[in-house]
Amino acid sequence: MTGGNNEVIVKLAEEFNTSQKDFKVVPTYKGGYADTLNAGIAAFRAGQAPHIMQVFEVGTATMMAATGAVKPVHVLMKEASEAFDPKIYLPTVTGYYSTTKGEMLSMPFNSSSTVMWYNKDAFKKAGLDADKPPKTWPEVFDAAKKLKAAGYSNCGFGNAWATWVNLEQLSAWHNVPLSTKANGMDGFDTELKFNSPCT
Repeated sequence: MTGGNNEVIVKLAEEFNTSQKDFKVVPTYKGGYADTLNAGIAAFRAGQAPHIMQVFEVGTATMMAATGAVKPVHVLMKEASEAFDPKIYLPTVTGYYSTTKGEMLSMPFNSSSTVMWYNKDAFKKAGLDADKPPKTWPEVFDAAKKLKAAGYSNCGFGNAWATWVNLEQLSAWHNVPLSTKANGMDGFDTELKFNSPCT
């Protein structure tokens, strides 16, 4: 990682390294998330896989499907005789990284959650209450129409990673499945079900 996040990772590694003498963690930056995933796959194929690798949420399915390339957290902890309680994490987080039996496959380290930013000055100009941002998608749509009518001719709302924000995050918050087969966890012959009134 870069910036402040990198400083946290380096600090964690240093604290671990000074706490014992048996192991040493060496944080290595391999680029952005996609670059890191590709570097990890290449290292595994070359027989030099890292002991620990941080992968972004989008790479989770790739890692889960890589039988033999990764060791699930629940197996690792059991083999190491370490006490591990997945219930200490938020259920919407652990659900993403677990089998349908509740067995955690990976360790949620810095799971992302979407954040909405809004322009208070633009809200005031459009006659909206700048101290009360929209709380629902219909409210966002109404505010966007008022923003456009107030002269913001481009778009009243926009976002990056549209499927992550508008499908995955929405689904997680409202506990609405995206597909059959436990959101694809129980088989590849899953059927997408996200086009419903709830999503």
